[in-house]
Amino acid sequence: MKKFLIRLKNWEYWPFSILYFPVFFYFGWLALKHRSFFFFTASNPSIEFGGMFGEKKSDIFELIPDEWIPETKLVSKGDLERASYLGEQIGFPLIAKPDIGERGIWVSKLYNQQDLQKYVRGCPVDFLLQELIDLPLELGVFFVKYPGEKGQVSSIVRKSFMTVTGDGKTTIRVLLEKDERALMTTDLESDHMKLIGSNIPKMGEKVLIEPIGNHCRGTKFLNDNHEIDEALNAVFNNISDRIPDFYFGRYDLKCKSYEDLRELKNFKILELNGAGAEPGHIYQPGYSLMQAYRDILWHLRVLSDICRLNRKMGHSYWSFKQGFKKWKAHQEYNRLLGKS
Repeated sequence: MKKFLIRLKNWEYWPFSILYFPVFFYFGWLALKHRSFFFFTASNPSIEFGGMFGEKKSDIFELIPDEWIPETKLVSKGDLERASYLGEQIGFPLIAKPDIGERGIWVSKLYNQQDLQKYVRGCPVDFLLQELIDLPLELGVFFVKYPGEKGQVSSIVRKSFMTVTGDGKTTIRVLLEKDERALMTTDLESDHMKLIGSNIPKMGEKVLIEPIGNHCRGTKFLNDNHEIDEALNAVFNNISDRIPDFYFGRYDLKCKSYEDLRELKNFKILELNGAGAEPGHIYQPGYSLMQAYRDILWHLRVLSDICRLNRKMGHSYWSFKQGFKKWKAHQEYNRLLGKS
């Protein structure tokens, strides 16, 4: 009941299907205008399915200049020998994530070979091992660009990871039970919580609970749109110009500071998401639901316009048969991944 009431009054915890239900009607209207349910496939022609879902991260990393990405290696499902070798080569701790994945499922921070071996034995799909980037700011920067024109940053979200602050007498588990966000997003019965839950942090000591910057994993998304300026727009035009046929999506990155990012230094792109990306700033606690819908619909309209222009340039939409086959395959993949 407590979780239900928290979810009821905080739309950021609503299930995706409920939150996006009104948006589906607008999407349907756009599909009618384009005479294609899969018009979005023309948004980013160099990314499979436009990046709506089911694209391989390893393929996208091939599009990005090496100096802007962490060392990242693809490992086939169950290949313990290659994973162990790459783990030593990249160095621990490191990040493991499915090559095709979303919403933080099976994304883990691995501290040693024992963690890696456990991950390999459990992960049901091909995955990436990625260098851990130790920079203080993690951002999601949404960028849109009409073909043949300069683009703009349309959204910036800053990620604040799940932590608890000790009082010198309360266990981590009890501190989490008192935190609404933790109650909604943290698995208090996980192996990690069983390991640390009984620890008592000192007065004022901050303990990081979740190292993965995903909203579904307890990370607080903060609206940093006030940081958007001409310099930042110029930087992301520079970056996007070096990625073939990329027009719409979100860069997930780490940087030392906004000042360094504006000078194109001390940053790494952790992921690049296409047509299926969300403008993450809408999940700022207290952000108006109506404003969130306005922001989502604005991005959908821009997506539609980009696809129309790309189609005029010769990039066709996927047929219904192609798109439906892709959707069915993705549903099967999600079941394999363990996504509900």
